Amino acid sequence: MIDTHTHLYVEAFDQDRDEVIKSAISEGITDFYIPAIDSKYHKRMFDLEKAYPDQVHLMMGLHPTHVKENYEEELNLVKHYIDIRKFSAIGEIGIDLYWDKSFQINQQRAFDLQISWAKSKMLPVVIHCRDAFDEVFEVLEGQKDENLYGIFHCFTGSLEQAYRAIEYNLKLGIGGVITFKNGKINQFLDKIPLDSIVMETDSPYLAPSPNRGKRNQSAYLSLIRDKIAHCYKLSADEISRITSKNSKAIFDNQISRIKS
Repeated sequence: MIDTHTHLYVEAFDQDRDEVIKSAISEGITDFYIPAIDSKYHKRMFDLEKAYPDQVHLMMGLHPTHVKENYEEELNLVKHYIDIRKFSAIGEIGIDLYWDKSFQINQQRAFDLQISWAKSKMLPVVIHCRDAFDEVFEVLEGQKDENLYGIFHCFTGSLEQAYRAIEYNLKLGIGGVITFKNGKINQFLDKIPLDSIVMETDSPYLAPSPNRGKRNQSAYLSLIRDKIAHCYKLSADEISRITSKNSKAIFDNQISRIKS
């Protein structure tokens, strides 16, 4: 299995990070894709990659909730890093209007610019969207072409919004919300083509039931997989195989694109 979205470098794992990673590996997690937040966490990300170079794959980007007064300075750092080294994706980037709408225009600008950088590097984007589907789709529409692809992280929209995201060459990140009684997505997940989803934990956030409200971790990906298997009426092994293939199609795609 592949955890396409986990914040293993944040403070919530400072006391037992190695144990958490080893536990996940023992559960069958082979790869951890690590989204960026802002410059406060860059060193932590690089240290994690150094400790687990074969399992940990870093993204780079500016998280929308961290688009503040200094966002241009933060974006300059993002651009610096993607120009001097390799990353698996540009993310997580997007628009979040749940906590604060005062930086909406700046969030849209940062999102649009980072998509352009991803396309110039032939990298996927990993998109964060909260209370902002219309705004995210507006930016994506302006960027829509054959070089736009990636993952719509933590997808919690409607079936109609799911199909629209897929039209932008995005796969849907399915995480702990699929196990919630009020998660809603489990009601129509089986109507979404299985080759359009990937699995994620977003740990330490959004722990799946029965651990909801507790610290999430990558080892819980098996709980998400089992719920997805139930929705599609397939075996857990088949879901692991297909979603891993889908993940590799995203994160390994830039290699084949460069060669072609």
